[in-house]
Amino acid sequence: MIHSPSKARLRWEIAIVLALSFGASAVYAIVAIAERLTREAALAEQTATINRSLAERPVFDLIYQLLAFAFGLAPVALVIFLLWRSRPPHLGRLGLGRPAAAKPRWWIGETGWGFVLAAAIGIPGIGLYLASRAIGINVTVVPTALDAYWWTVPVLVLSALRAALGEELIVVAYLFDRLRRLGVGPVATVVSSALLRGAYHLYQGFGGFIGNVAMGLVFGWAYHRWGRSLPLIVAHWVLDIVSFVGYALALMWWPALFGPPA
Repeated sequence: MIHSPSKARLRWEIAIVLALSFGASAVYAIVAIAERLTREAALAEQTATINRSLAERPVFDLIYQLLAFAFGLAPVALVIFLLWRSRPPHLGRLGLGRPAAAKPRWWIGETGWGFVLAAAIGIPGIGLYLASRAIGINVTVVPTALDAYWWTVPVLVLSALRAALGEELIVVAYLFDRLRRLGVGPVATVVSSALLRGAYHLYQGFGGFIGNVAMGLVFGWAYHRWGRSLPLIVAHWVLDIVSFVGYALALMWWPALFGPPA
């Protein structure tokens, strides 16, 4: 007979998973914003680069980028292992897999909702970023500083996928399952998940924190309402692809808005 883990064990499990993933990122981001606020340069005069070169020689840069992608998914593999079901859908506790009584092409509808979510978050998000930068509460975010090689765009797409899988399966699906087992109510769960999402984006400034908390509230509500992860993953993946790959175009067309401070 398989026994459910005790609440104490679940608390330790959550602490370990977050320490290996976004909990650690949140701590580093809090330290980063404290360090930025104590610099002589104003917050709006600073930059934060998300994707950067990891080696001077292109072939080793590519190898390091692929290694970062693979090992970056280790915490995702951990929560899949922890929440795996012996019966199909094996990833049902993470909101993945074919739902009961679903149509043959059920994933098409969920993917479509992902694009809707991306538009609902992305369009206001650009406005919030520009406004927060204008009033001086955000750094200039440089989505990529990678040199242009044949592999640059595929690597950026993989980087976006790693972020989407990690954040939505750990910060939302896994955390929702474990907090529910601890008896935490849905409102507190949604808010906790959103605050965590905002915390590990604090390195971007307070605009990044506010924007990601808002995104977390929307995504958390959607997951609580439907219990499906695929729309969240698709939405996040689309948002990051547009941000990472489209940055060069945005910089070319609107350098004053998206470029680093002079």
